[in-house]
Amino acid sequence: MLTKKSEALFKAIKETKLMRPATDCLAPIGEEQMIAGLKKEIEADFYTAATRNPTIYRGHLFQIEVGLAYAKPGENKDLEAEDPVRMMRFANRVPLLYMTGACAMSRAVTGVNWKSYGISQPKGAIPVGPLVVMLHMASVWVPFTSESKEAIAHYTEIIKETTFAIQECGRRLSVYINRRRREAEAERKRSYIEEYIPHLAIGLKDVLDLSERQETTVVKKLNTMLERTHLEV
Repeated sequence: MLTKKSEALFKAIKETKLMRPATDCLAPIGEEQMIAGLKKEIEADFYTAATRNPTIYRGHLFQIEVGLAYAKPGENKDLEAEDPVRMMRFANRVPLLYMTGACAMSRAVTGVNWKSYGISQPKGAIPVGPLVVMLHMASVWVPFTSESKEAIAHYTEIIKETTFAIQECGRRLSVYINRRRREAEAERKRSYIEEYIPHLAIGLKDVLDLSERQETTVVKKLNTMLERTHLEV
């Protein structure tokens, strides 16, 4: 009899629809404000941010936000390509300045495969490059590791949500980096062609016995073709 009652209770609990907790108690920064803050503090070429939907860890409501600022290598003295990426951690809009290595946010940053997004990363370490990663956790109860409130405890749900937010921003960063690399490669090829167009025109002049005016026309046509191809790329 007790077993049947237990089974019935277990079944009833599974079938009961619980009300979702209210999310108006959270105070996320917001994607626009995160990008605006990064632009104010960091001189970079690419900015993006992602705010995850609210979720729960151990019954406590929380929300993760991530922002990225990427500078072209060599253009920002404060963001060197050989240095580890700079992390800016926040909990309920309050900066976390110390105990970076003990924080769940740092664990998430290290656990992401940054190489797939075009950023160098030593094995099992923080990525390297001219990049700033801004991380924010809004929660009704932030699980700090100690009374100093400088690091967030390694709860699986928090690390997972932070990882998802980083990956979302990373995909956007990858699109930007790949596009910039294609443009740089196209510009490099263009410069080579521009350098050899006059020599090509001289060769055509000798082979076809062209006049000076015809040679000039050939150079103009080749430059026009090159410009059209460049625009298409």
